[in-house]
Amino acid sequence: MEKQALPLTDEQMRDFIINGFITLKTDFPDSFHEKIFNHLDDMFEHTGNLGNNVLPLIPEIQQVFDHPVIHGAMQGVLGENYIMHPHRYCHFNPEGGGGQNFHKDSYEGDEQVRRHKCRWTMAFYYPQDVPEERGPTAVLPASQYYETSESAHEQPDTPLCGEAGTVTIVHYDLWHRATANTSNQKRYMLKFLFSRLEEPSKPSWKSENTDWHSVDSTENSEHPDMHETHWDWYYGKQNGLTNGVSSKEVESLLESLENDDEKIRLNAAYRLGRVGNDAVGDLKKALYSASDSIRNYAGYALSLSGEPAISILIDALNDDDESIRACAAYALGDMGRSAKDAVSSLINAAIDESPMVRRHAIEGIGIIGKDGCDTTNIEQAVNTLDKALEDEHYWIRYNATRSLAQFGTYAEPAMENLKTQLDDENRYVRFNAAFALKQIDTVESRDILYNHLFATRWCALTTRDTPY
Repeated sequence: MEKQALPLTDEQMRDFIINGFITLKTDFPDSFHEKIFNHLDDMFEHTGNLGNNVLPLIPEIQQVFDHPVIHGAMQGVLGENYIMHPHRYCHFNPEGGGGQNFHKDSYEGDEQVRRHKCRWTMAFYYPQDVPEERGPTAVLPASQYYETSESAHEQPDTPLCGEAGTVTIVHYDLWHRATANTSNQKRYMLKFLFSRLEEPSKPSWKSENTDWHSVDSTENSEHPDMHETHWDWYYGKQNGLTNGVSSKEVESLLESLENDDEKIRLNAAYRLGRVGNDAVGDLKKALYSASDSIRNYAGYALSLSGEPAISILIDALNDDDESIRACAAYALGDMGRSAKDAVSSLINAAIDESPMVRRHAIEGIGIIGKDGCDTTNIEQAVNTLDKALEDEHYWIRYNATRSLAQFGTYAEPAMENLKTQLDDENRYVRFNAAFALKQIDTVESRDILYNHLFATRWCALTTRDTPY
């Protein structure tokens, strides 16, 4: 049965692109959230925090994320075919708890590789009322694009207060923290992760106006090119649309790529990315810079440039310098389906001697996905990803299993290795392997999956006090 969804509006999507979060309210009765709260109390008293197993322990939580308001919002920011990641955690803020420092979370099951485009989210759910004195989670709005603490902390400290049933969906890279709990009541916050399965080709919200500049909002954008670029991405539009820029402006923007101010560097990279043909020649030179900062921002700008930059990035995949190859593989992957002409080159890069080059290439193949490949490329891509399941690095196996899931039924030739990865030493590789078998969706893949799930089923009713 298909879940109902109440879609976001243009204004809500624009606000999410800028600020990186949206707060919503479910309409379950108070007794529903109270029951979950009491279950959490029992968990902490009898077993401690069960982390990833909090959902099978309290399956009612799934109803929160299936609620039409939450499901519709998640579809808006992650696309119709988003998935719930297996990592989830109950954050407990006790009476008198001192809170945390602002931080970004690491990526479960993968190296900490961040992207501005929203391919991952977190959802924060409160099963009880959380006024400011009860220690809510706080965020730094619009900080999801910043790597430096200095830039992030220029944003206002915003506590996410709310009644029981409040859910805040945040861009995964948004800076956040638990605030001090000065009340005499404990506070629970359930954090769940979600990720995008397919690149957008059209909006998955109630879109009424495709023009970024025409959507009403009171927000002043510090990064107009960046925000418009992400809006266009959600519509499946290609970047690199603004030609006719003077060489003097391009030169000035290139100099800004090494500015001490991160915000200036970001604005320069996005502006250069939207320039198109007039900037790619100079960006190619910057890509081979000895400066990590210039090279990385040049790579990001080239990824935004789209088609004019593809041949430059393919050439860079063959460079002697590992960091240049890795940067090129990252940039091509971040293009998504626009980089379909680079699939063969990414397949070759997926067996590079450098783990980071392999990591970026394998993820990039999955992001481009089956819709960006022809028949020959699909077969080669699946064979390459199948071999990558044997990589010594778990975070590469993680990306290989996930990318195979993004190829759906075409990943059938990898079925035997996916069966083996159901017993991988890493819990998230195991999940991705199971999900890939689900996406293959043949009689044989279903049998493999069902047999595994019945054998490994965890019974939430079985405890040391009730062993049978």
